[in-house]
Amino acid sequence: MLDDLRARYHAVLRRLRRIERREVREFRRWVEHTANLIHLSILLFVPLLIAAVTAISNSVELLPFVLFPPLASGTFTLFADPEGPYASPTTFVGGLTAGAVCGTAAVWLGLLTGLRNPLGSAVFVVSPTEAALAVFLTGTVTWLLDFEEPAAFSTALLALIAPAFSDTTTVRTFFVQYVGSVFVASSLVAAAFHLWRREFYERRSQFLYESTNGDDHVLVPMRGDCASATATFGARLAAAHDAGKVVLLDVVEAASAETEDGEATDESVDRLESEADRIETDVGVPCEVVVAGDGTDLSGTVLRTARETNCDLIVAPYEQTDGALSSFVHGLFRGDVDTIAFRSSPEKEVRERWKRVLVPVRRPGDTAHQMIDFARRLTGESGSVSVCTCIDREAERRSAETTLANLVETFEGAFETRVSRSSIESFLDANDAHYDLTVVGASTDRSAASRFVSPPTFERLHELECDVAIVHRG
Repeated sequence: MLDDLRARYHAVLRRLRRIERREVREFRRWVEHTANLIHLSILLFVPLLIAAVTAISNSVELLPFVLFPPLASGTFTLFADPEGPYASPTTFVGGLTAGAVCGTAAVWLGLLTGLRNPLGSAVFVVSPTEAALAVFLTGTVTWLLDFEEPAAFSTALLALIAPAFSDTTTVRTFFVQYVGSVFVASSLVAAAFHLWRREFYERRSQFLYESTNGDDHVLVPMRGDCASATATFGARLAAAHDAGKVVLLDVVEAASAETEDGEATDESVDRLESEADRIETDVGVPCEVVVAGDGTDLSGTVLRTARETNCDLIVAPYEQTDGALSSFVHGLFRGDVDTIAFRSSPEKEVRERWKRVLVPVRRPGDTAHQMIDFARRLTGESGSVSVCTCIDREAERRSAETTLANLVETFEGAFETRVSRSSIESFLDANDAHYDLTVVGASTDRSAASRFVSPPTFERLHELECDVAIVHRG
């Protein structure tokens, strides 16, 4: 009885751990979207920063509470668009401080000209002339100094609600306190933003994008006429990482392996070792060989071998049966290991290097990052990568351009980004001759209904002149 309870307890724990790992994995993929990461950062960091400034204000009595609205607005502007025109710590601090200076100057001029609180001595009665002057001065100064920070106008107008002054001495005291508090508060926020952007946002690919930190142990099932080209392709991907290696796999039927003193297995080993020597010589990456004697479930055998050999990427030849994807590749795409189905173009000679790569993406996410990472590995520093997307309406162009910019800015090197109004098939047909390789997604993250309405892109690309790599995220 006790053993049964203990077994059930451990079974529940294992199930909870699986659920936890799945939720963590889903959250990690969700946060890979730059827009989601920015929104999450705003929710976490802006309240914390305002709370920190409030705590400092309460302790040193330097920062007036009226400063917090423009400070919060400016902080949101910083984090909401970390690469935008206002995402500069210098602009942020300079703009808010310039606004405070201009607002105080308007108060001083109002005092000198007798326009200060013309409707009475009430604290919150502001001269329209002072308000116009504060905005005019702020616009002029921020324009000349290139500090066009929207929140600067808030700090300028806040200076106008100061109580009436009797002389210029009290204005000078207010100037030192108010402008000083704006400068200190905005500097604290700017420093925190600069640290966040430099140490986390600009390095988010290292912390969040699993696809750029793995896929360096590559398993290549040696099948079909383009097995050698597929092995070279997988080796180029592995060679981009210092810890890269390639494992060449041949699957033979168990009955054949056991007959004639293992002659079939020996022949397979000799063939794989010859190919491994070629790869190590031409590509310079370590290469191992494995022969599996189980041919009943090819895709299952390949997936199992990948786990047993510690391989995190499978590069298999693209196969079709009666014009559709073969059951072997379908089985790999249903697995939990990252997989690429590679198709060498039959119209051109077999390539050993890919220096011009096109990456069409449908939406941001982990698969898009992985596709771009593979493209960058193949091209290296001397090649070129073009990332494109297709839109239905011209109104979608700016959003699409922003999406592509967010995708490529996490990688080193220069990229070309393209947004087209044509269909993906028309775009690729018109441009494939300019590229050595096109990297597309397998769309295995889409529902069956979605795939029925709009078949995956790779199923509609039979006439491309370049090589094609179809990426499945495990």
